[in-house]
Amino acid sequence: MGLIAGETLHFEFSIEKCVEEEFNWLLKEEVHAVLKQLQDILKEASRRFSMPTPGMESQLKQENFILGSSTMDQVKGVLTLQGEALTQADINLKVAKSSQVLHFQFRDDKQWKLQQIQDARNHVNQALQLLSSRDESYHFKTGAEVNKLMDAVMLQLTRARNRLTTPATMTLSELATSGLMKMFTPPMPGDVMVNFYINLSKLCLTVYQLHVLQPNTTKNFKPAGSSVLHNPGAMFELNNNRFEVSHVHKVECVVPWLNDTLVFFTISLQLCQQLRNNSLHVSKYWFRY
Repeated sequence: MGLIAGETLHFEFSIEKCVEEEFNWLLKEEVHAVLKQLQDILKEASRRFSMPTPGMESQLKQENFILGSSTMDQVKGVLTLQGEALTQADINLKVAKSSQVLHFQFRDDKQWKLQQIQDARNHVNQALQLLSSRDESYHFKTGAEVNKLMDAVMLQLTRARNRLTTPATMTLSELATSGLMKMFTPPMPGDVMVNFYINLSKLCLTVYQLHVLQPNTTKNFKPAGSSVLHNPGAMFELNNNRFEVSHVHKVECVVPWLNDTLVFFTISLQLCQQLRNNSLHVSKYWFRY
């Protein structure tokens, strides 16, 4: 038997009442519960990036990482990381042809800021600011308002993650003229270049050995473009000299707290998306009634 008119109206009113209650519960309870959860996770992520307050730099933990190479131990070294700064780098390079070992380390008055870590930390803090702007006393009025906040938070988290997973590309001439080449004592010779960067949870060091191309060389000179890692045979020009990469050595080590932060980003993005989906789902039914 079908529902008669009165029963139909009562049935629809009951559904509408349920949907309204679910919608209000979502806006008042679930949203703030998720926002609190997100804040807790991102505070942990921010703590991993912890920066010292001015004058308290010495309290920030220094971590030493040993670098080894799988390519005949051509490069060995120890890097000291303090937050976003490489405070010391001690590198031994075995020159390919002569087997001579060159030793370099940072000058005492120099530190190298890892821009990727700095940028990722800034994006995390911006996400936290967005979340704290909607404290527990704030009343969300629509699902669209929730989604707008989640979109803004997800944008910052995606940018933070991308800074750690996508190292900046550089041309060889940019690398040769970067401030990094002035960090070392004794000074880096003209036929050696180095680069440091973050890739996922790894701290990477790449060492390039170069040779000068003679003006009468039969090689077709073709400058290499921008890249994270250049291969042997890549060429570039600097100060009217032409160079070719003869050997490339890449060594790396895992930084455990960077791995933690990537896990935190993944969990946070999943929470944001889940809340977004719930909000859209309930809103869709609410507007039908």
